[in-house]
Amino acid sequence: MGKTIWRVGTTYLPVQNVEESTIWYETKLGAIVTYKDTEKAIINFANQSFFLVKASENTTANFIDGAGNTHFSLTFEVDGVDALEDLHRQFNKNDIKVGAIEDRGHPGKNFIFYDPSGNIFDVWSELSPDFKNRYTI
Repeated sequence: MGKTIWRVGTTYLPVQNVEESTIWYETKLGAIVTYKDTEKAIINFANQSFFLVKASENTTANFIDGAGNTHFSLTFEVDGVDALEDLHRQFNKNDIKVGAIEDRGHPGKNFIFYDPSGNIFDVWSELSPDFKNRYTI
């Protein structure tokens, strides 16, 4: 097969209020806003573009897993447990709703956090080896 998908370019996130969400991502996560209107915003952070798209009430990127639990659809990575713990403290200080730091039985540790629209995201303490190699971290 000569063709391949190289990367995820954009992730679309449903939000209830584009303006509020854009400000939250910019101030809480350090996102760079490159476009915004009443229906969507384009923000960049974590080496990716995200479209914040105005969605109907109670729509999130979350899903229900096989055990009936609400599950996140996206995991962000940091470089090590110390970085994870520092980010967790920073999120708490910045009034971001976060879960406890967890040991899930695989390498590293994780915690979840929420955006103002109820989207749940995961943070993992292990940067992928491919990312480290490509960016010489």
